[in-house]
Amino acid sequence: MAMPISVIIPTLNEERAITPTLAHTATLGFDELIVVDGGSTDTTPARLESYRLNMQSSALSPVYWVTAPPGRARQMNEGAKAGRGEVFLFLHADTQLPQDAKAVIDTVLADQQMVGGRFDVQFDHPSMWGPMISKTMNWRSRMSGLATGDQALFVRRSVFEQMGGFTDMPLMEDIEFSRRLKRKGRTAALTATVTTSFRRWEQQGPLRTIFLMGTLRFLYWVGMSPHTLSRWYGSVR
Repeated sequence: MAMPISVIIPTLNEERAITPTLAHTATLGFDELIVVDGGSTDTTPARLESYRLNMQSSALSPVYWVTAPPGRARQMNEGAKAGRGEVFLFLHADTQLPQDAKAVIDTVLADQQMVGGRFDVQFDHPSMWGPMISKTMNWRSRMSGLATGDQALFVRRSVFEQMGGFTDMPLMEDIEFSRRLKRKGRTAALTATVTTSFRRWEQQGPLRTIFLMGTLRFLYWVGMSPHTLSRWYGSVR
């Protein structure tokens, strides 16, 4: 029997992405969508409220909106507190799931030894760099057993609560979480693919971003504080 799934979407100034993401995700049969806003100063809150009110009487997945202090880890933890599902799926606001996402997750978690997983990723931009970068990300994730937030992590609620949720850190919370998740049981590296925005790579330049991401990951693994690393990471909307 399929378990109820809560989709948790952290937002911060996502006025361009949030409505298309909600409109798409609400058609996929999930039990609820929980948007957790971290204090957006653009039109994200107005768009959230407008979408929620317009869709109240529809047969699509219900959308709930809560707020939390800024920080993706904090926001996702707050969304999990509000969620009623037995499975949490953490989705970036600029990322769209495949049409069969719910069925794929249901199939994976029918095996009681599986504690969670993630999707493969591709980019929405027709750049020559996109396929190379996404294939590298997917290969590295498959080899290491670790995942990034772009890959739409999912986890059983019971396991998430045993782990204490995401560690409150400004960067690398997804890597740190998936590393701990591996210790809880088997995780799935799905070939089903999510489509995410190429905006950071496009605005900062592919080569510069590849170097930055690789450097940040290396410095994190050798022990540099995520708080220090977050100052270099910046923000692109």
